[in-house]
Amino acid sequence: MDIQKIHQYKSSFDLIVKKVKDDDGNSIEVWFARELQDVLGYARWENFVTAVGRAIESCKTLGINVDDHFREVTKMIALAKGAQREVQDFMLTRYACYLIAQNGDPKKEEIAFAQSYFAVQTRKAELIEERLNEIARLNTRERLRTSEKQLSRNIFQRGVDDRGFGRIRSKGDQALFGGLTTEQMKKRLGIKSGALADRLPTLTIAAKNLATEMTNYNVEQKDLYGEKDITAEHVQNNRSVRGMLGQRGIKPESLPPAEDIKKVERRVAKDEKEMQKESQKLPKGE
Repeated sequence: MDIQKIHQYKSSFDLIVKKVKDDDGNSIEVWFARELQDVLGYARWENFVTAVGRAIESCKTLGINVDDHFREVTKMIALAKGAQREVQDFMLTRYACYLIAQNGDPKKEEIAFAQSYFAVQTRKAELIEERLNEIARLNTRERLRTSEKQLSRNIFQRGVDDRGFGRIRSKGDQALFGGLTTEQMKKRLGIKSGALADRLPTLTIAAKNLATEMTNYNVEQKDLYGEKDITAEHVQNNRSVRGMLGQRGIKPESLPPAEDIKKVERRVAKDEKEMQKESQKLPKGE
């Protein structure tokens, strides 16, 4: 997501924030679900309230008092000829909005933005962008883990053991990185321990995942059997992905290493715990 789009989304979310007084007389930020529904890209309240319900259940599971963050209220909406109708709404804290985003449709760009918008305390565009990039990398790494697990299961059923899987994956890396082996790439990037993919930038992780997904697909569609045929398939898919990157002037072996993804995971988890602990609570009498 580019910085211009981030500013556009940020402006939309900033416009709907409200201020109320907590029980100590301090000003706190709140949002209303009907307005949040619109900026999160949900056309129907029935669909959005399902996400709200999942967020409430998440709050309960975490052992947090739901009433501190979710308050069911009613509001009046205008109908034809000046009539009005009472409808359900929710007053929400920042933490409640974060949980709703976490339980929303992950395919929506607005949801991805909201997860970072509500997670960042100061909500500066640059910090939101940084977190968006971190979350994108974490999600891409998780997709690669999933596709590699699927490949491992697929080839085990086709006569390849764990050592064979390691060799297939290594040959794929060699094809993707222009002849450099996994160990050579780790040395090149200064990786002393851990998986190569944990230090790769998002683009390279996505490239590895695409090649692995292609291998999974063709192993099943072509019913490939044995290490030799599956290796050939995986090597060809990695070469194809490398060729696609090369057409855009990108050599994956030349990209700099990224921060250890385990550090990113710990930082994101720590931020979420701090947000939960520091989140302001709704006033009891509101």
